Amino acid sequence: MELTRFDIIKRPLITTKTVDLYKKLGQYTFEVHINANKPMVKDAVEKLWNVKVDKVRIVKLGGKLKSFNRRPYKASDLKKAIITLVKGHKIEIPGLFEEIKAQQPQEQHVAEGN
Repeated sequence: MELTRFDIIKRPLITTKTVDLYKKLGQYTFEVHINANKPMVKDAVEKLWNVKVDKVRIVKLGGKLKSFNRRPYKASDLKKAIITLVKGHKIEIPGLFEEIKAQQPQEQHVAEGN
């Protein structure tokens, strides 16, 4: 089965750690197809958002053992890619990172008192 770029990139991952990566280093984190490799992810991101990718790191997480009605099962495996873009490039995902920017604390001026 041939994977298209829409099959490779499943969704962006928004967690506390990934938001910190975005704020500090400008890195984006995506859930990717379990059979995707670094060149496939790089090509998919470059074509989907018309940007230049500098570096791709991939992390494969094994599914956890869980139980439902006392019956054990294994949750699905997960593969995520951490993308670093070339300076000057930015991925625009509507409604995603605007919320993060809105949540950043504004500078507060403390009044000096006695």
